[in-house]
Amino acid sequence: MALRRLTWCLRGSCFLEGEVQMKLKGGVQAGLASPQSRQRVVVERWWKVPLSKKGREPRIKHPRFRVFRLVEDLKHRPKEPLELILTEPVEDVGNRGETVFVHRSFGRNHLLFHNRAVYASPENKKLFEEENRLREEGKLPRLQSHSGMKTVRFLKNCTLEIGVNECDQWELTKEIVCRHFLRNVSAPPGADSPEEPITQLGSYWCDVTVNGLDTVRVPLSVQPFAEPKSSSQRLRLAQKEPEPAEREVGKP
Repeated sequence: MALRRLTWCLRGSCFLEGEVQMKLKGGVQAGLASPQSRQRVVVERWWKVPLSKKGREPRIKHPRFRVFRLVEDLKHRPKEPLELILTEPVEDVGNRGETVFVHRSFGRNHLLFHNRAVYASPENKKLFEEENRLREEGKLPRLQSHSGMKTVRFLKNCTLEIGVNECDQWELTKEIVCRHFLRNVSAPPGADSPEEPITQLGSYWCDVTVNGLDTVRVPLSVQPFAEPKSSSQRLRLAQKEPEPAEREVGKP
């Protein structure tokens, strides 16, 4: 007979895993409720229980059958992530209606506490699946994607600089503005330069629409073109350039 696993409560009571019955006074039998998994350890018998005859209980009265070996302490088992459904867009986590797996403390303190997510119960899953279906059919307004939210956040904190060569006549077109976006921000259809053509140096603006939903106004700086220099070259030039006070002293 295989080793029978038991569950040992921290208080010292021993419970068998599975269907366990205990006899109370008066011959009444009741099911034994197991404690929480956090307060249990899993043990197994050190000695195998011999097979019993058909219809008889196993003979486990010998003291050696009460010697157990520790298998696992459930208190130290790593906790599983919390499964939640977002009710609103959350940066670096997901969009509304998405099922995410987050750390338990983050889910309880930052998402559930502020009503930004709900538990992924069958009822909530069915509710948000219906909402996502209606959104795909066009009956509900579209939502910005997760990558789109990151793009909007990046555009709000950036300034577009365009260098212009020294020439008598030049004109800055929308295509040139789109090519000067960095970090793989593709904005050919959404970048709008000012209505009047840009023919002089200065500060301007351009509107960038992300996925046709959010429009961000990005500052645009048009300045003379300069050869890019490394950090060591910029440091050497700064050391060679004299300070204003030294210039005044050096004048005859």
